[in-house]
Amino acid sequence: MTYRGLTWDHPRGRAALERAALAAPGLIEWDVHSLEGFESSPIEDLAARYDVLVIDHPHLGDALAGGALSPVESWLGAAEIERVSADAVGPSLASYEAHGKTWALPLDAASQVSARLPERVAEAPRTWDDVLRLARREPVAPNLAGPHAMLSYLSICVALGEEPAVDGAGELVSERVGVEAAQILIELSRTAPSGTAELNPIQLLERMRAERDVAYVPLVYGYVNYASGPGSIAFGDAPEGPGGRIGSVIGGTGLAISARTTPDPQLVALLSWLMHPLTQATLIPEHSGQPSNGAAWHNAEVNRAAGDFYTATRRTLDESWVRPRLPGFTAFQATASGLLREHVAAADAAGAWRAVQGEYARTLAGVTIPPLQPQT
Repeated sequence: MTYRGLTWDHPRGRAALERAALAAPGLIEWDVHSLEGFESSPIEDLAARYDVLVIDHPHLGDALAGGALSPVESWLGAAEIERVSADAVGPSLASYEAHGKTWALPLDAASQVSARLPERVAEAPRTWDDVLRLARREPVAPNLAGPHAMLSYLSICVALGEEPAVDGAGELVSERVGVEAAQILIELSRTAPSGTAELNPIQLLERMRAERDVAYVPLVYGYVNYASGPGSIAFGDAPEGPGGRIGSVIGGTGLAISARTTPDPQLVALLSWLMHPLTQATLIPEHSGQPSNGAAWHNAEVNRAAGDFYTATRRTLDESWVRPRLPGFTAFQATASGLLREHVAAADAAGAWRAVQGEYARTLAGVTIPPLQPQT
């Protein structure tokens, strides 16, 4: 049979998968959807139509509640999963774990990092205080479009020394930290170049590369595709807080199989091959991908071809914070992002914290991962 796969429509999301599919003609055909579709489309809906899905880990809560995915343990051996886990950079495999099971293989590793124009910002600011000082003399843009307003907010909270409490009880973050994080976004938004607040990460990086009117972005999901070639962007670690902690929310993508699909050995072999250290260090980066394998991140040739993207951002990836895999979390981060944008535009830091906390209490307080649906 021919399996149907779904990934996202960017060279980083599709090129390596399409090239790998040529190794097994007729085995899998890949469709694509937009970055916004990848960030917001319910996995449980997509799994009804596709056999193999490239997913984002925060969707797992809703996907598991609907019994949409097959645990990796049901189609891949424990020794192979253990090897992938040992090789994975940062928490890129751990982000797909829930309920004592693994629900996807980390094809791609990414977290929010900093991006700068090297001719305007010679060295990335180390701390958030440094970022605010830079914004007084160079155009600095926070990433606030779509869910990224909330993701930026959460990352700043982590840097300020407080990991969000996502156990469904109490405050998401304290008032002190939540207000301070919102104030940072307000200050950066005051001087950000016009139109940048509406740009998703890809659009923001495209604008940086083409128009050169955004000198620095403190938190944007790293895209190795923009780190080399004409107009290349310099990527670096995300800013630290006063205690030296880098604040960043892990992203990346995972390969998952629909619960309604029984993969044959040929499909399992292809997915396993995509995770092999040699594949991760060759085919993935050679076809616009961003590997999840730690050895690939340390590979001198891979880094040289990528403008040292991997060595420059590895610490951030290793320290990145993992979002909860709770039902309703993706809806929460979307709604909370809209509330944050409203209060940032109004320069109301206290109101931003109250709005985010209120939405958290309304949608997530007391929520836990429900029992697994029986696998059919």
